[in-house]
Amino acid sequence: MTVTPQRFGKEAEVAAERFLRRKGYTILDRNVRFGRGELDMVARIGETLVFVEVKARRTDRYGGASYAVTPQKEQQLIQLAARYLAHRQLANQTCRFDVLLYHAEASGRPVLEHVERAFDVSDNDRRW
Repeated sequence: MTVTPQRFGKEAEVAAERFLRRKGYTILDRNVRFGRGELDMVARIGETLVFVEVKARRTDRYGGASYAVTPQKEQQLIQLAARYLAHRQLANQTCRFDVLLYHAEASGRPVLEHVERAFDVSDNDRRW
C-alpha cells in the first residue's frame, strides 16, 4: 500500500512533535494558518519561542529535505512568525527558527534531524 504525500507529511509532523516533547519542548500550536501561509509548529523551550518548520522527503532527489527551506520560505516564515507574535500579543520575546527534517534511510527507516537556529533574522527583518 502506497502512503499518500499528505499522510506521509502528517506522519512527519506527528513524529516531529513526539521528538520535540522528548527533548523537553512544550508544543504550543500546530498548523497555524495566516492567509495562505502556515506555521507547522510553535514550541517553547525555556524562555525561547521556537517556530518549527517540518520538512518531509521520501528521497534525496533535488537535495532532499535539507534543501526544502529556500530563502523565499525563510522570508515567509519570518512574516508568519511576526503575525503570530502580534496575534498573541507577545512582545520582547526571544525567538528562533528550527527545521526538523524527516526522511528515510536507504533501509526505509524514518530519520529525524533537528536543525536548531536553522536561519537568522536580519536586523532589517526585526519588525517584531
